[in-house]
Parts: sequence; structure tokens; C-alpha cells
Amino acid sequence: MSRGYNVAVVGATGVVGEEMLKILRQRDFPVRDIRALASERSEGRILEFGSDQVKVEKLTPSSFKEIEIALFSAGTSISKELSPIAARAGAVVVDNSAAFRMDPATPLVVPEVNPQAVRNHKGIIANPNCSTIQMVVAIYPIHRVSRIRRIIVSTYQAVSGTGREAPEELKNQTHQWARGDEITRDVYPYQIAFNLLPHIGEFLPNGYTSEEMKMLDETRKIMQDEEIRITATCVRVPVFCSHSEAVTIETERRVSVEEAREILSHSPGVLVQDDPQNNIYPLPTEAEGKDEVFVGRIREDGSRENNLMLWIVSDNLRKGAALNAIQIAELLIRENLL
Repeated sequence: MSRGYNVAVVGATGVVGEEMLKILRQRDFPVRDIRALASERSEGRILEFGSDQVKVEKLTPSSFKEIEIALFSAGTSISKELSPIAARAGAVVVDNSAAFRMDPATPLVVPEVNPQAVRNHKGIIANPNCSTIQMVVAIYPIHRVSRIRRIIVSTYQAVSGTGREAPEELKNQTHQWARGDEITRDVYPYQIAFNLLPHIGEFLPNGYTSEEMKMLDETRKIMQDEEIRITATCVRVPVFCSHSEAVTIETERRVSVEEAREILSHSPGVLVQDDPQNNIYPLPTEAEGKDEVFVGRIREDGSRENNLMLWIVSDNLRKGAALNAIQIAELLIRENLL
């Protein structure tokens, strides 16, 4: 990473876009010129970029002249329209939306799992869904030792995954509840404060939600194994930041708890916190603002052979979105793929 690169952050005023700007500085990413792009209503806003500031520019099809890396976090419709334009202008796009994830011609990349996939890019690389990212970072090291045949996952997803308005709604509803006021809602179909919503994304004809199907489809693509049987239940919980997951995996041969701990303790991007006798296990409040995927409550499932259970927690705005995208960009630089 000796020379600097012209980088654009698309959707720079959103929660993920702002996190991208923060992480670029924190990781000393080799930026020569930074361009913060957003909608017309955000044009002219000043954003922090470390000790510097950057003025937001209006996002247009002509925004990508001389841009080498374009980090997209502006939503599916914008990505579908402008990612190909950015790629034709010479940028490599790392897209955080669902627009290209299941496109067979587009790599879907988690650097700790399938870094080799970036070599096949044709100008666009997809960043996976937040819940998928943290799960595969934690289970893929075990898969390499003993192939995973089946995954059962239940997620407990923070409101920050919905966007900037959702944490504000949770905070407002908490105050309303404490005062005994009527609970008002705008973001979710039901009250989220002191509640759980088994509803993330749209409900599909098969009874799953789109969020749940993302975990099924994306995991198979990233781990390059279409035979893995996967089922998911995704739940929105009244937590501000960091997603949690209860995951059960069935492996071809038995992997003991001790072996799993040893594997994971030497795996990139993973931090094992597994000492329940001393109340040490991953917590959303402790994962917030950190880069690692935290794994604990590792135990065998006594009801079925060759089954392991894990509790996985990670900051959904960092590793689940902005950080993973920037790690992909770093990988492109290391591999001379720009």
C-alpha cells in the first residue's frame, strides 16, 4: 500500500457511509483523494475524515471520473444504476447492497474466508449481508477441518441494521415507556422497545423472510458448498448496535469443544470469549466499535451427533458492513487487482 488511491464513498451520510470514512482513517488506508457522495439533500454537508473534513458532493453518473475504488453503501436501487457506471469509468466497486450478491459473475467476498474470489471480479465485488459475514467468519475455520453439513441459525439483530432512524425510534420509545406515554412508531410495524420482532425483510411465499434467505444463499456461495443445509430465523431485538447469533453446526466428523476453541483461537478475525464459569461470553455492548467476530458458549449439542453450538457476536456496522468492504479494498491493493 505504498501509493495513494482516489476513493469514493457512495452514501457517505448514512450510518455505514460514515463508518466507512471513520475506518478508512483508523486503518490508515492509502487515500490520495477522498470523495464523499450522497443525495442532493446532503450536498454541501461537512463530514469528519479523521482530523480533516470532506464536503459532500451530489451523487451523479459523472461522479466517478478518476476514481479507483468506489465503496457503495447507498441502497440496492442506486447500486444497480450506478455501480456499472462507476466500473465502466475505471473504478473497482465494492457494493454493500444486495444488488449483485447472487449474480454468478460477481464475487461475494469475506476476506477471512474466500479472498481468492476477488481475482475474478469484473469491476464489481459484492459485500455480503451483515449476519452472513459474522457467521461465516466464525464457522468457516471449523468447516476447513471438518466439512459442515448443516447449519441452524437464529439471529438477534440490532436496530442499527435498519438505518439511522431506527436507533432513534428505540430511544424515543424507551423514554415514552418510562414516562407512561403512548408508544409511537414510524420505522417498524410494531413497538421495538422491550419487544422482539421475528420479521426482518419481506416475507416470502416459502414462509421465510428475505433476510433469512440471504443467509442461506450467501453462505453457500461464500463457502463454495451448495450442499450445506441451512435454516435461519432472523429476529430484530431492542439493542442499539451489534448482532448476535445462536448457531448450531453439524460436521462430518466430531469436533470437540476443545478442538473448536483451538481452531477458532488461531483464526483471523475471530476472538474467543468462552469461559462461562466466570461469566465470560460475547456481548453486543462489548462488541460495539470493535473489528473482531466474538465467539463463545461453545458446546456440543447432546441431542445429535457431531453437532456444535456457538454464540457469535459482532458489530454489524463495522465487520458486518463498512470494515468488510474496506478489507476487500485492501485485498485488491495487495493482489494488484486495481
